[in-house]
Amino acid sequence: MNFISTRNASPVASLSQAVAAGLAPDGGLYVPQQMPEARGLQAGDSLAATATDLLSPFFANDGLETELPGICQQAFDFPAPLLPLATRNDHVLELFHGPTAAFKDFGARFLAASLSRLRAWQDQPLTIVVATSGDTGAAVAAAFHNQPNLKVVVLYPDGRVSPRQAHQLGCLGGNIRALRVAGSFDDCQAMAKQALNDGELQARVPLSSANSISLGRLLPQMSYYAHAALSHQAVHDSPLNFVIPTGNLGNAMAAVMARALGVPLGRIVLATNANRVLPDYFTGGDYTPKASVATLANAMDVGAPSNFERLRWLYNGDDAALRDAFVSRAVGDASIRETIARRYHQHGEVFCPHTATAVQVLEQLRASGDAPPDQHWAVAATAHPAKFESVVEPLIGREVPVPAALAELLKRPAHAEPCAPEYAALRKTLLEG
Repeated sequence: MNFISTRNASPVASLSQAVAAGLAPDGGLYVPQQMPEARGLQAGDSLAATATDLLSPFFANDGLETELPGICQQAFDFPAPLLPLATRNDHVLELFHGPTAAFKDFGARFLAASLSRLRAWQDQPLTIVVATSGDTGAAVAAAFHNQPNLKVVVLYPDGRVSPRQAHQLGCLGGNIRALRVAGSFDDCQAMAKQALNDGELQARVPLSSANSISLGRLLPQMSYYAHAALSHQAVHDSPLNFVIPTGNLGNAMAAVMARALGVPLGRIVLATNANRVLPDYFTGGDYTPKASVATLANAMDVGAPSNFERLRWLYNGDDAALRDAFVSRAVGDASIRETIARRYHQHGEVFCPHTATAVQVLEQLRASGDAPPDQHWAVAATAHPAKFESVVEPLIGREVPVPAALAELLKRPAHAEPCAPEYAALRKTLLEG
């Protein structure tokens, strides 16, 4: 299996090369040269076993091929349960049972396990540059903490992440460095991409990415969708449809790719917050990146979704076909608050703002008839509500218990360095080591 850039101006790369590089030399995102067919998947396997079977074709004849089972065991050692919601034929896929209580733990741990093997015999450390709108940076920091020959520099928008998210980003130290940028997530993402495209800098400081632009993050995220869909089909003999809260489109793109491999996933609906770039496009407008808007669902505060480039590649640049294939709906802060409060008081369900966004979109689909009552739908629960206590607790009128792993992180002192929203500031930091 080889990998190419979405922009078709970079040499073909092996899986190891694509994972190590993060971004293709032409600025594009790595994608498989051809999509394989999923084989050997069966309900009842462990999540790690499902991941190994699903990802095997992508690792074929690569140096990491024999390491894949061990990487999957290391990355997928916590559950992703598919549970019923109170409303009929509605489900929730809980993806927040990892060490930082967010779905990004899966991909970050897989990438760390892969890169630690690839860098084992290198003399010079690899620096991971990651921009985060909330959860990515914490997951990457935890996954890479104390990994030999690897460093991490996390950029996050100062004041635009929750207090507990900010604490997670700055509490590890060691080989993890947190920069609080006086700007938006889009500023952070642009700075990170510029560093990864800076050939002179790369010659002095080897860099890679752990954002959802990284193939090493994207591929493993297909696994929990496959595991849930196979389990559901075994019981209900029907494909499982999904509403996925999305910002940078990485998590949703993983579901789309899993379906393209033949996993029994039905419709995939994209739920966004007030950042409307995707809903505007899917209702017929041009794809026009915009400055991001700060919302309660801050991890989705993205005005230029990087993985849209991969989505468009999968549909051969055919905008009409792409618009026919997907629905995307935006949810404002007022509706997010109302959904969190109402679902708790009616059903005892507690959601983070991102998951509540998806629940609200599912309710809209049910009410309009776009999701008929006999169809089974699931929302992807991307983060534990305890990470957003300042939003959730006033709405439900009680404290949200903090998961043990998150509680341990919150006990540590935290520190982040101020950084101007300019590439020169990041470049100087990277050169200083």
